[in-house]
Amino acid sequence: MRASLLQIDVNETESVDSRRVRVAALVREQAGADLVVLPELWTTGAFAYEGFGAEAEPLEGPTYEVMAKAASDAGVWLHAGSIPERSPEGPLYNTSLVFSPSGELAASYRKIHRFGFDKGEAVLMGAGGELVTVRLPETTLGLATCYDLRFPELFRGLVDAGAETLVLAAGWPERRRSHWTLLAQARAVENQAYVLACGTAGAHAGVPQAGYSIVVDPWGEVLAEAGAGEEVLTVEFDPGRVGVTRSQFPALKDRVLGLEVPRR
Repeated sequence: MRASLLQIDVNETESVDSRRVRVAALVREQAGADLVVLPELWTTGAFAYEGFGAEAEPLEGPTYEVMAKAASDAGVWLHAGSIPERSPEGPLYNTSLVFSPSGELAASYRKIHRFGFDKGEAVLMGAGGELVTVRLPETTLGLATCYDLRFPELFRGLVDAGAETLVLAAGWPERRRSHWTLLAQARAVENQAYVLACGTAGAHAGVPQAGYSIVVDPWGEVLAEAGAGEEVLTVEFDPGRVGVTRSQFPALKDRVLGLEVPRR
């Protein structure tokens, strides 16, 4: 299976419309890949909180339309990163979109863990409440977004729902880049799954981004890693290794906590 992670430079001098057009062209260039992944809030910047309200769009808004067409043109499964979604009820959500190779919406995921410690995203956006998986011909994806990476119970829930490849769209800050790499490897090892983590480059609202998008195999080995700037990270991996790993080293079968445990 071939995946391309598009580590987009979110430059504040570039308009949102121009970035949509540019990113759609990058997606089309990945024709031949099985899966293409974009980062979190690449239209606005994950730390550009003041623009969330103005740039929020309905689920089937301009980003949806452009990305659906790009996925169809390239013939790829496209995790189109996330957008600031304005729901019909009014609240904003940090929502990821996944399109099939025909351009149909296969899934959407509203970010569950909001970052900000009672500021920024944590107060401006609502929290999602559902775990989301997507079945591809080769593997089942489990969806997560940025700050979710710090909460292992979310990923274990995705594995329980059948996920074999954990896909994370992020706008992770450079000052905590060591956590990014460490946690991506930890989520892969503890869940015996692939982790495909795609971040942004550049700076959002003065916050330098980590870059260093990463692909980790079920043993925690780094298969590919980007640098700090805008980059297309392409990797080939064997989804069958998940089942082999879980069979040869069946640690998930020895789980106790988190299951029904007798109390006294």
